[in-house]
Amino acid sequence: MATAVLRLPAGETALDPGFPEEVARLSGQPLELCFQCQKCASGCYPTQEGDYTPNQIMRLIQYGARDAVLQSRTIWLCTSCETCGLRCPNGIRMAEVMDVLREMAVAGGISPSGETAPLFHRLFLGEVRATGRVQETMLMMKFKLRTGNLFSDVDLGWRLFRRGKLPLLPRLKKDPAVRQIFQRTGG
Repeated sequence: MATAVLRLPAGETALDPGFPEEVARLSGQPLELCFQCQKCASGCYPTQEGDYTPNQIMRLIQYGARDAVLQSRTIWLCTSCETCGLRCPNGIRMAEVMDVLREMAVAGGISPSGETAPLFHRLFLGEVRATGRVQETMLMMKFKLRTGNLFSDVDLGWRLFRRGKLPLLPRLKKDPAVRQIFQRTGG
């Protein structure tokens, strides 16, 4: 039996018929209600930098285009501002969907080529998991070391440090509520 494929500008992608149900279950959103009114796309600011608009991501999910969606740059650009969810006439919270897609991509080791957002995402969650909060200096040092740009923002870092916005020592106070969140979500 031949695998169904979808032709996209970036090439062909195989279709996974179980993908829409998986995303709907994990996000808790009624994806089948999307009728492509494009109201989500009209209010999405990162759309100009992404490869797809939110409604196109939704349509790709509905088709089952797992690889195209999880390799998309758009899912990493979403700021979860909730503008799309507020505009949706069917109450689909696209920010919840995008969050699930990012988690699926991380779990599968998938990221768009050249994109550093997945690395930042993993480092950020690792900091929260380890310390219960984000220690900005350590997070940025780890990120800069991993991307090979350790000294690219030294002047900005110095200005933030002088204004007391970038502490050198973390305020370590483990919060049991944070640990419970990670345990509940399996992270």
